[in-house]
Amino acid sequence: MSGVSNDRAIIEAVYADLDRLGDAAGAVERTIAALDRGELRVAEKHDGEWVVNDWVKEAILLYFRLANLETSEAGPFEYHDKIPTKTGLAEAGIRVVPPGTVRYGAFCEPGVVVMPGYINIGAYVGGGTMVDTWATVGSCAQIGRDVHLSGGVGIGGVLEPPGARPVIVEDGAFIGSRCIVTEGAIIGAGAVLGANTTITSSVRIIDVTGEDAVEYRGEVPPNAVVVPGGRAREFPAGTYYLQTPLIIGWRNDSTDRKTTLNEALRVFGVQV
Repeated sequence: MSGVSNDRAIIEAVYADLDRLGDAAGAVERTIAALDRGELRVAEKHDGEWVVNDWVKEAILLYFRLANLETSEAGPFEYHDKIPTKTGLAEAGIRVVPPGTVRYGAFCEPGVVVMPGYINIGAYVGGGTMVDTWATVGSCAQIGRDVHLSGGVGIGGVLEPPGARPVIVEDGAFIGSRCIVTEGAIIGAGAVLGANTTITSSVRIIDVTGEDAVEYRGEVPPNAVVVPGGRAREFPAGTYYLQTPLIIGWRNDSTDRKTTLNEALRVFGVQV
């Protein structure tokens, strides 16, 4: 049995019987270290479908149980936490602007820029991606290459249950200011979310670009341009509007070749 397979077997057995927690210490430490180096991922795309490596999430949950609170300092900042911050940023080709933080157990490909934002354990961020000011990448989220997470974006963490899909933002997506993406939602490659759009696993996403509305849930199609909208719903107290993201257009190669991304978004009247 290979080292990874052996560690997986130990982690799965101990997660099912927490009285044996101490037996998993070595396997958990090796797994988190492999996550930190980008050798393992919480979720991967196979044959066009995202597959969750639930045992890796189990390792993260066990790590929280095994780790002790420790105090650390970074310049004028003091932290008191169970998980240290990521080290070796220069060697990894990552730029992190104070007080931005990448937690140990997260992986960033070369070329990632983190303004004063936050990347949590288990997350994977592709090269060329910008995590802008006060944007957060939650536990286990998978962010593609050349993605822009604008200021104040909240990418939710998904740790439990271990088999639950994390939030996924695919290559080239643009997430506008103050957007929220949670509950394992998928933002397809090249998609654009206008400012203040909220996407969850259950919220309706309605394509209004054709004669008939087309509804999606939990997944924004590739290259879709999405803005906040609303739909009327009757309640005993009267008619009120629920947030309903609307697909109002589609990015295409000719548009992106002719203009910058921001100029292309203005064509659709999207605030970013």
